[in-house]
Amino acid sequence: MSDPLLPVLLAVPVVVLACQAGGRAVRLLGQPPVIGEILAGILLGPSLLGWLAPTVQQHLLPPSVLPITSALGTLGLLAFLFLIGLELDLRSLRTTRGAVAAVSLTGLLLPMALGAALGAALYPHFAPDGVGRLPFTLFVAVALSITAFPVLARILADRGLETTPLGTFALACAATDDALAWCLLTAAVALATTGTALSALSALTTLALTAAFAAGLALIRPLLRTLLERAGRTGDELVLALLFAGLCLSACTTDQIGVHPAFGAFLFGAAAPRGLPAVERSAARIRAVVLPLLLPLFFVDAGLHTDFSTLPAGQWGWAAAILAVAAVGKWGGAAGAARLTGSDWRWSAAVGTLMNCRGLTELLVLGIGLQTGVITETLFTLLVIMTVITTAATAPILRRVAGDDPRMTPPALHDDPERAPAREATR
Repeated sequence: MSDPLLPVLLAVPVVVLACQAGGRAVRLLGQPPVIGEILAGILLGPSLLGWLAPTVQQHLLPPSVLPITSALGTLGLLAFLFLIGLELDLRSLRTTRGAVAAVSLTGLLLPMALGAALGAALYPHFAPDGVGRLPFTLFVAVALSITAFPVLARILADRGLETTPLGTFALACAATDDALAWCLLTAAVALATTGTALSALSALTTLALTAAFAAGLALIRPLLRTLLERAGRTGDELVLALLFAGLCLSACTTDQIGVHPAFGAFLFGAAAPRGLPAVERSAARIRAVVLPLLLPLFFVDAGLHTDFSTLPAGQWGWAAAILAVAAVGKWGGAAGAARLTGSDWRWSAAVGTLMNCRGLTELLVLGIGLQTGVITETLFTLLVIMTVITTAATAPILRRVAGDDPRMTPPALHDDPERAPAREATR
């Protein structure tokens, strides 16, 4: 009975500790920990360990373990997206005006347009069998338009910029951008997963059912708030159990509808009531387990599908094209819109740099595309390369662009320059 468990007991700590080590290592270089976690997952896969020591990799991560670690990683993904939905302030999205709306929309539409053109060129070379041109092109377009809201928030917090004018503006743009992008991703996945016959009608049905489910969650929000308030009087354990059960059942519902379970968890998080102490404490407990223990298993599952060693020279050209289109579209759209709404070039360049950050959100989107068969493993690898480079470039470029501009420096540093060396040393 213990034999099937032994490989899991070895694989899980290897992955978790490798991701922790990677995250700590890149922090020393001024990078967000997610970069190290992504790289750790890639290095445990065929790109390095499987290439240098395939026997060791097979021992640490044998094929029999992968379905289990994949399931645990997916559970971590669902819980993480629930937390993202919970942190999304829908009221701020309703009140966005002017420059925020312009930057959000242009920063989404321009990279989508360029991504659609690139997707059309990629389709003959990288589309899986049976996937239509429209869903493939739409998925590539959405993938190139993503901004990583959680990683962006982490970078701003690490630099003490989350409450500055630049930080609040960028976070508002990223929240709006990501909300629209997730809706478009739902459409792409729905189109790809419906049958060839009556596919358009099936896709519309799937989208309608998803919209109905989201509306239903919004309608029961007052009831959910009352239920969680009463549960909170008996202890946080019941609140935690109700939230976890809700995100799992919501994920199951969207899976039955025909949309990836991640959307259900995200929608439940967006519908969950805010401001309840018991909910906040329960969310913190979920985060404490998910981020360091379960989510790394998702990274390694993605890393096992990322193999740089098998990319022919011609496909590295495609990698450069994807990177160029992604950066030009996202940075150009956001920075250009900010400039046209009256901002100076330094501010506009900083906004474009932040909106070009992709990180974990992009990896989640790519994982969904791979799991649902919208993209091949080769294209997945090429898009991961773009993700790592654009995310790693965000912090150093922002430092150079921001300079000593008071709108883009931590308040403590601006008000008391003598504290700057001490603060820099703690980063």
